[in-house]
Amino acid sequence: QVQLVESGGGLVQAGGSLRLSCAASGFRVSSYAIKWYRQAPGKERELVAIITSGGTPNYPDSVEGRFTISKDNAKNTVYLQMNNLQPEDTGVYLCYAYRNRKYWGQGTQVPVSS
Repeated sequence: QVQLVESGGGLVQAGGSLRLSCAASGFRVSSYAIKWYRQAPGKERELVAIITSGGTPNYPDSVEGRFTISKDNAKNTVYLQMNNLQPEDTGVYLCYAYRNRKYWGQGTQVPVSS
């Protein structure tokens, strides 16, 4: 069964850090590009990081220098390290895998208090 399961979210104060995990089953993250998105209340879903199948990361300006995406192919898991979190980073964080098929996780909540 194909699954993406996010974890690691939780309430954090502004300036704090969290590391999110996206554990895959049913396919290999080494063969897929993986994206992290966030969905804030009343806003459109926003891309926050991408890592290619070869391991090349990329970020939008809004998180560049604060967020780091990585993956452990042996654990079949993708991570999102988030530093210096701000209230505008609040949202549900979801991972998304795509190649010839596309898979979404269910998301993990990240509320950031000021």
